[in-house]
Amino acid sequence: MVIVGAGPAGLAAAEHALRVGAQVTILDQADAPGGQYHRGFYGEPHGFGEVLGRCEWWPESTVWAIEAAAAGVAGGAAAGAVAAGGAGAGDARAVAHVAGGTGAGDDSAAAGAVGGAGPGSARAAAGGAGVGDACATAGASSASSASSASSAGGSGGSDAGGAVGEATAGGSGVAAADPGAASHAPALRIHVLRGPADGSARERVTLEPDALILATGAHDRVLPFPGWQLPGVYTAGAAQALAKGERVAVGERVLVSGAGPFLLPVAESLLAVGAEVVAVLEANTAATVLKGWSKHVHPGKAAELARYAATLARHRVPYRFGRTVVEARGDDRVREVVTARLRADWSAVPGTERTHTVDAVCVGHGFTPQPELAVAAGCLLDDGFVRIDNAQRTTITSVFAAGEITGIGGADAARAEGAVAGCVAAGGTPSPDLLRRRDRTRAFAHRLKAAHPIGSEWPGWLRDDTIICRCEETTYEELKTAAADPVTPGPHALKLGTRAGLGPCQGRMCGPTVAELCGGTERHHRPIAQPIRLGELAAPEGDS
Repeated sequence: MVIVGAGPAGLAAAEHALRVGAQVTILDQADAPGGQYHRGFYGEPHGFGEVLGRCEWWPESTVWAIEAAAAGVAGGAAAGAVAAGGAGAGDARAVAHVAGGTGAGDDSAAAGAVGGAGPGSARAAAGGAGVGDACATAGASSASSASSASSAGGSGGSDAGGAVGEATAGGSGVAAADPGAASHAPALRIHVLRGPADGSARERVTLEPDALILATGAHDRVLPFPGWQLPGVYTAGAAQALAKGERVAVGERVLVSGAGPFLLPVAESLLAVGAEVVAVLEANTAATVLKGWSKHVHPGKAAELARYAATLARHRVPYRFGRTVVEARGDDRVREVVTARLRADWSAVPGTERTHTVDAVCVGHGFTPQPELAVAAGCLLDDGFVRIDNAQRTTITSVFAAGEITGIGGADAARAEGAVAGCVAAGGTPSPDLLRRRDRTRAFAHRLKAAHPIGSEWPGWLRDDTIICRCEETTYEELKTAAADPVTPGPHALKLGTRAGLGPCQGRMCGPTVAELCGGTERHHRPIAQPIRLGELAAPEGDS
């Protein structure tokens, strides 16, 4: 079994797959496991040694392509298209799209504010008391044949893999993967580059697992506003990563703005490294937030919220509902920001503008999933998230997904989904208790979405000269003109005509915004989604 992403979802998947008896290779772009949620200071022990000691652990590894035979498609999905460095004309495989990196295992960057470690923490793996202990083996053969990951130049890998089995857990409807049902499962080939992204001698390797679990996480979504391209404007996740991983504050006077509970741990991290947090601004009104959270909240979440509130109060940091940053100003870098009060639909109330002197601003309007690898494998998406069944199985029978790529729900949800995915993919049957834990965390995700939605009228903040695509400096006016031009119909022509999404980030930052402003759909199809040297693509495997 191969698990892509070593955040809470990936680590929980590894733990439960190991319990069933699978051989596990887990990889991540980062040099340490844990994702954003468990990020610690560089060089400190990470606490996941017991689990990783029983796996093949590949840090600083990037998946650059996936091949999946079309025969393994479930529900009518097609896994077509040709990948760079893929099969020749005589290869019988249907090669899936070349896809990007691992997503740094960041399954929990979202909503981590209220996703405390709890009894299901991946750090508890050494003692075994993870998210739902019961994961029954679905047959004696499962333990020995649940996974076969071979490097390039090997035997070519096993053709067995995660087809839909018949065993269910207490009537739950969750079927275990059947490692013996080779005729029903796609043959998977996972192409990996091992080594630091800025290194000059990365090793090119191919894995051929029986099952693949994708736990690639999500990244910050930031809605544009005038001046957001200035130095000193950070995503909330980047600010937290610098504070937690390097103990560096992004500024001396910092304002945190956006939507969602993730703003709270970001502010806490900034305060911990000595920054003055001017304010924390939640764009949604108090009525919207309270209505969304009106149903029962788990005591552990309430306690965590109380801790954040106490931290803000101790440092006299104001927390404001219904207000956000609508402009950043400065010549060489951000010097001040303008905030405004918002209505429930996020339209700005005229006359409520206030100016704050800052040297940094951290912004995050929720999260965008990273489903590029799932798309590469031929999996179907629903509203940008990977479509899964009750066993975390995607529309490709031997490919499973867990964490934020299936829905933004925080670390607890990621761990619970990873546990189910690992158990089923390895040939086990998850216990009813494990499934109930997973379902409870999904209910939390629904409340999160209701409490912190993106208002429809945010484009009212924009001016014609506002930059939408920061890589290519495409303005709002250029997008509107191209979208209205009958000569450039459709998202592909729009991209070629404006270059929005053609820069180094390949549309990760601006893609959802461009799609929303121009009425298109973000496809998440990036033929080469991570920087890869031409020499690495051209070199034979093992010689990169």
